[in-house]
Amino acid sequence: MTTTDSPPDAKPGRLKPPTRRRNHGDTERGFSRVFRWITTGSGAFLLLVLAAVAVFLIARGLPALTASPEELSGKGGLPTGMNSLWDLVGPLVFGTLLAAAMALLLATPVAIGIALFISHYAPRRAASVIGYVIDLLAAIPSVVFGLWGGRTLAPIISDVWVWIAGVLDFLPFWTVNVTNTGRSLATASVVLAVMVLPIITAVSREVFLQTPTLHEEAALALGATRWEMIRTAVLPFGRSGVISAAMLGLGRALGETMAVLMILSPGILYSFQIFDSGQQQTIAAFIASRFAEASGLAVNVLIATGLALFVITMVVNMGARAIVARRKEFSGAN
Repeated sequence: MTTTDSPPDAKPGRLKPPTRRRNHGDTERGFSRVFRWITTGSGAFLLLVLAAVAVFLIARGLPALTASPEELSGKGGLPTGMNSLWDLVGPLVFGTLLAAAMALLLATPVAIGIALFISHYAPRRAASVIGYVIDLLAAIPSVVFGLWGGRTLAPIISDVWVWIAGVLDFLPFWTVNVTNTGRSLATASVVLAVMVLPIITAVSREVFLQTPTLHEEAALALGATRWEMIRTAVLPFGRSGVISAAMLGLGRALGETMAVLMILSPGILYSFQIFDSGQQQTIAAFIASRFAEASGLAVNVLIATGLALFVITMVVNMGARAIVARRKEFSGAN
């Protein structure tokens, strides 16, 4: 006959309830709750700041949006020769999008090539040095890029723009004016391409490095060359990341001010005369060049142009997010 020992104070058929102690898990739960509120508050604060900027632009730009053409022309709100707000904003929007698109077109293929070289071709020591140089390029102030573009690059590249203007001269719907100084929107686009190159390269490099090793090894095991492995395994995997990187660079190009202003401010500008305007310029550079001397309704006009840039940036980023989300869903479905 076997017997089981039981505590003398325990009653048959009942277990003694365990004593609740304050352990490490409860402390972590409390800190997790605090951290959750901190992150939620940070996200809400960001939305409030964005909403505050939108409200400010709308409130201060509304007088210019509702003013009559006579008021805009009579009170110095518009430059000479312009009769409506669209005469000013239209060419500026076109110039901003044109400069950013040209910069993105120039920078993205180069950035993808550099990212692939660092991640899949270069030796480890060389890849670390090149990556450090690319990251250092992103830390250079935009004023330095503006000085380099206006003083050094513009005289060198001016002959290229003269040749391109001659090639495009046969198009009936484009009137291309070119300046011999090289201080043009095309030169500003080249400088913007150099400025956004580190952002696109850094993000693309990290995306390419995240490609599953099994996918690469499987492609090589099937007899693929290194380029075929990159084309079939690396590039499809990093497509959404490259798009995100390009949109980050596009956002930088859309809002860049000083470099564009230092290149475009003097002289006649290189212009595709789709809109019947004088000089082709970007919104950010135009605001920076006019805001110090503006007063009255002219300030409202400049803020209204800033509202246009705000809307363009929001639309571009929302479109990029939608493209990336659709590609992720498509990849997940496959």
